[in-house]
This record gives sequence, structure tokens and C-alpha cells, in this order.
Amino acid sequence: MKPKEEMVVVGSVALDTVETVHGKRREALGGAAVYCSLASRYFARPMMIGVVGTDFPKRYLTLVRRTGIDTEGVQQVAGESFRWAGKYSPDGNVAHTLETRLGVFSEFKPRVPDSYRSAKVLFLANIDPELQFHVLTRMNGALSGGDTMNFWISQKRAHLLKVLRRLHLMFLNDQEARMLTGEHNLIKAARGLLRMGPRAAVVKKGEHGSMICTDSSFRFCPPHPVQVVKDPTGAGDSYAGAFMGYLAQKKIRPDRLTPDLLACASAYGSVVSSFTVQSFGVGGLLSMKWPLILQRLKTLRRLVHLPSK
Repeated sequence: MKPKEEMVVVGSVALDTVETVHGKRREALGGAAVYCSLASRYFARPMMIGVVGTDFPKRYLTLVRRTGIDTEGVQQVAGESFRWAGKYSPDGNVAHTLETRLGVFSEFKPRVPDSYRSAKVLFLANIDPELQFHVLTRMNGALSGGDTMNFWISQKRAHLLKVLRRLHLMFLNDQEARMLTGEHNLIKAARGLLRMGPRAAVVKKGEHGSMICTDSSFRFCPPHPVQVVKDPTGAGDSYAGAFMGYLAQKKIRPDRLTPDLLACASAYGSVVSSFTVQSFGVGGLLSMKWPLILQRLKTLRRLVHLPSK
């Protein structure tokens, strides 16, 4: 049965050139909006907002649509598509950017189609916080989550804080959480994020899992174990996509973000992102099937089981 609940995803649509110890891929389909949308599609109906240039391969747009992602919000304008090239350290933990060519993404002005405005869930991937706020004000009361990066924290802090006051969930990695709050201790940093507005703070710790904080609780979620990490690109966006997609599936209102629900959402995020890192680009997400998701979820639950004695 196809998911019925709609989820709007705003972010980059890119052509990625990635090199790891396991190989290299040139100009593969990528971008935060793509990873997030593909990760959410088993839980919700993704509706993607982004921009590509006239050089963007038609086969990639066709592929995205065939997975069930609505692309009415993807603009195609004259110019070159966003490109990123990077090389990962041997352990896969550090990405060294070799080239970034923003192309048409540098002038990106998100257009929210009328058919998207009533969606119940919105995820704002890593883009300029002014653009994130623009989209937030055009949605009709959606449960909202967002991401950011160190550049926006340092260069557009005031605009980012404005977004945070309206967001329900904020996703950050551990370094970004420390940078934004000025707190080295992650528990204090998560608490500091909540004081900025969100109802829940999700701190991503890469291969060490994630931490979910609300006013009343802390929850920790380990990653699903993966023996071979071929390409870490998009893992964080996949995690967020599945996380928010799960909340969409459950029709969760902003005032019903209970610790248990957030813990379940995080578990699905860990499972889905494990498919991402096992293949180059979006290959793992494209081959992912629902029975495999449930199988890995069972494995993850066994990993965190504590005996009563």
C-alpha cells in the first residue's frame, strides 16, 4: 500500500563526484533533497522542492519520479546544475571537498506549489536560512523539521535563529550543535537548542548514532551496524528523511512529539541510513525494500535490549 500522508522536502538536487577507498563515481544523482525524499518514500508521499540546470540528466528526473516522488516543486532553469566533488578519508569519517560549483543553486528561490501547502510535514534540508523561513511561512501549519551547517551558523546566525523559533524539530551534527550553542557538552548543547525554539533537538553523531532531546527526556539511538561503508554521502539526510517520514505516517501533531515516538522515528532513521552507506550515491536507497527495513529494525532492537537482571 502506498503512503498517503504528504511530506514536503526542500533542498539541493545535485550531481556528485565521490571517491572513497572502495571506488569512485562521477556526476551521480545526489543532493540533500534527493536523499531525504528517497529515504522517506516508504513512510510518506515526498513532494520535492529544488532547482536544476538545463544540463541535468533527464534520466535522473525520470528515475526520481518513478520512485513516487512528486517533482512539481523542482524548477529547471537556464544554467549549470549544482555539482559537488569530494574524497573521503580511509575510515570514511571525514569528507574533503575537492570542488563545489553552485551553478543555478546559487540563485535558488524556492517555489511552493499550491498543491504542497497543505502537506502535514515539512523538512528543510541544509539551505540558506532565509530561504528556509520563506518556505516555512508558505506552509499551512505543517510539522516542521530542519537542518543547517557551520557556514550558516557563522554567517547567518540571526536568520537561523529566526527559523529555529518556528521549527518543531532541529537536526544538527555534534559539531554544529556545539558551535550554535557554545556548549561543549552535548547534553547541555541539546538543552540549549531547545531554548532557541524547537520542541525536540536531534543531534547526529555519525557512526556513533544519535541523541534525541526534549524538555522531559533524553534518548540515544545506535546506528544499525554496517560492515562495509562504501559511501557516507547523504547518510544524515537519509536519517532525517526516514525520521520525518515516520512522523508523517503516524500523523503526528507538533504537540504530540512524545519521547517514544521520537525514539521510534530515530530507529527508522538509523536503519534507512544504513542502506545509504552500503552503496555509492542513492543506489542503496533505490534497492531498499520494506521487508528489509523491518528486518534491520528487529536487529537494531535486539542490539539495545537490556536484560532485567
